Amino acid sequence: MRPSRRRAAIAVAAVAVLAASGCAESERDSSGGGGAVKDTLVFGVAGDPKVLDPSLASDGESLRVARQIFETLVRPEEGGTKASPGLAESWTPDAAGTTWTFKLRSGVKFHDGTDFNAEAVCANFDRWYNSTGLMQSPDVTPYWQDVMGGFAKNESAELPPSLFKSCTAKDATTVDLAFTRVSSKVPSALMLPSFAIHSPAALKQYEASNITGTADDIKYPSYAMEHPTGTGPFKFKSWDKPNKSLTIERNDAYWGDKAKLKTVVFRTISDENARKQALRSGDIQGYDLVGPADVEPLKSEGFNVLTRPAFNILYMAINQKGNPALAKPEVRQAINYAINRQALVDSKLPPGAKAATQFMPDTVEGWNADVKKYDYNVEEAKKLLAAAGASNLKLKFHYPTEVTRPYMPSPKDIYELLAADLKAVGIEVEGIPLKWSPDYLNATTSGSNHDLHLLGWTGDYGDAYNFIGTMFDRQKDEWGFNNPTLFAQFKDADTTADQAARVEKYKALNAAIAEFAPGVPISHSPPAIVFGKGLTGITPSPLTDERFVGATFS
Repeated sequence: MRPSRRRAAIAVAAVAVLAASGCAESERDSSGGGGAVKDTLVFGVAGDPKVLDPSLASDGESLRVARQIFETLVRPEEGGTKASPGLAESWTPDAAGTTWTFKLRSGVKFHDGTDFNAEAVCANFDRWYNSTGLMQSPDVTPYWQDVMGGFAKNESAELPPSLFKSCTAKDATTVDLAFTRVSSKVPSALMLPSFAIHSPAALKQYEASNITGTADDIKYPSYAMEHPTGTGPFKFKSWDKPNKSLTIERNDAYWGDKAKLKTVVFRTISDENARKQALRSGDIQGYDLVGPADVEPLKSEGFNVLTRPAFNILYMAINQKGNPALAKPEVRQAINYAINRQALVDSKLPPGAKAATQFMPDTVEGWNADVKKYDYNVEEAKKLLAAAGASNLKLKFHYPTEVTRPYMPSPKDIYELLAADLKAVGIEVEGIPLKWSPDYLNATTSGSNHDLHLLGWTGDYGDAYNFIGTMFDRQKDEWGFNNPTLFAQFKDADTTADQAARVEKYKALNAAIAEFAPGVPISHSPPAIVFGKGLTGITPSPLTDERFVGATFS
């Protein structure tokens, strides 16, 4: 799914199968008779959220809930990837490009009635920057570390210096965020729910940074499980866990357009077929990650199927650390030639999916039409393997179970196709299925006991670094290689202030990655989300940033 620094980032919590249960009577039209839901949306989710504090979250279900409760300084445009006003109305860099001034909205209140202002913004950034202990674990603050690097005082030699430098409240509605260098991540990365602004009073009252336990058994404070307090159009009401439901309710004091629905319930139904049946029976009014084979049937039945633009990558990672043969570029290139990407796209992915040539979609600036192509070629693969002395290669191929991802609708089916392709060029594959969380993520993003595995990435914002930089900008256990030249190219591109020049450097990076062949970019897939026949007002987002504030039943 994702690199080691965000091993849970790309994760939806795996949960036990729960049969769909009926809606509570209060969720239905008061006219009785099982009529249409009027003020409550019950949305079926594949798993429980992991945590309700988005600063500590990386799984899709946690972030789905967070996007309704919290807001960020800048937010993605509706249905797109570009930065637009959020809690900040405007933002401008200084001449050096290292200090950004944000003009904040006035009159905004947190759910606990306290004021949103510049001091609140700085309280949040100071909390993240001054994290200590387990708050510095990559499994606790993954997005901070992906974007900002380290902390005020790094407690691990593996942590890089912090990109963030300081926050200054100039007045109630003006805040300066200072950074140690120019970076392509600013301001776009501030759209991430992990940089949502929380009530400082609630953070203090519920000891939000008091993470206990161990790195393998993290214990979250009550703030993160029971008291998330933001400024969004919905506020937290209750969480019946595990594997049941989480409820949010309309924030009637919201600064913007009020939510049309009174209540949204996220009901855990881990089995995809059970979610589909619950939709058809009216027990839920929507669910995500519609199976490719279900898109057209659901449309024909009158359901509102929304297809997101493809803004992801499915890849087969090649770990160079464990098996010496995989450290040879000829072997990795042979594996690329062995894979029939188009056949996989045609047979296993939804309409609109594309075979990939690089580790980012062509809608992101920096995509390079001239990278080295690995068109399906069995004979070329065999030739390269023979030249590398690896004609009888035996590899362990990990693939996940109990999960559906936007870029990977059926992991076992995809694995079987890829394994057959590898067998055709003489590579013997041992399939190793593992439960998605935590077994699979732990096994594939750490250590050296994995040769090949399936993972992917859904972009967080519209910049090339968010794709290729997240994967390859430094040494990571998932890939098991050290390439100082490539790492230096990433640093140079990220610190280039001129956008046009930076795009050219991204193109050069994509070309270098294609030659180096650290893995196999397979496909880009347009995932679908479905809603009930009478539900409108939700715009599909390539970032999975669907906002329920505009949802309404006709």
